[in-house]
Amino acid sequence: MVSMDRYLAFAAMSLLVIVVPGPSVLFVIGRALAHGRRTAVATALGNVVGSYLLVVAVALGIGALVERSAALFLAVKLAGAAYLVYLGVQAFRHRHELKASDIRGPSGPPRGDLRTMADGVLVGVTNPKGIVFFAAVLPQFVNHDVGHVSTQMLLLGLIPISIGLVTDTLWGLTASAARTWFARSDRRLSMIGGTGGFALIGLGVTVAATGRAD
Repeated sequence: MVSMDRYLAFAAMSLLVIVVPGPSVLFVIGRALAHGRRTAVATALGNVVGSYLLVVAVALGIGALVERSAALFLAVKLAGAAYLVYLGVQAFRHRHELKASDIRGPSGPPRGDLRTMADGVLVGVTNPKGIVFFAAVLPQFVNHDVGHVSTQMLLLGLIPISIGLVTDTLWGLTASAARTWFARSDRRLSMIGGTGGFALIGLGVTVAATGRAD
């Protein structure tokens, strides 16, 4: 249904966009610094689920509506930004609860995997970069002559989702490895937790200040 040439061209375009760290990548890094590897992986999974929901929205025609409506786009963007700031404040407030023994020992992460994935989904689905990319770029690679436009979009959307899952996970694992080094000291771990919180707050402010690519 979709030619290999279109797949390859869209894959190249997706890679160019994804390699530049955006809100999703910075969010995964911030969560990795604040909570570690398991949370980073769960966040990355949630992010790609949220991103694919954008693909579904575009395939159904909703994504284009969001991108064209300045008011709706602003509402979605500010909602995502506010949630990032909230998560950052929470991470900073609870930074002293991070203990080196929690990393070295067998105890699990401070947040449940499902809740962590839900956080990632919300950030992924309100990511302005993702909204613009899927609404403005994805439709350009659809072959309207063969029909089944929605199905083509759903198939093409799997490409950036797969790339994003790999890259986001690698970013998260790298950041969590650095966090593990700080686990030799509760004070250092508290500092890195606070840094992750500040990173999320800064990311939220950045997302809120980012305009549309008109």
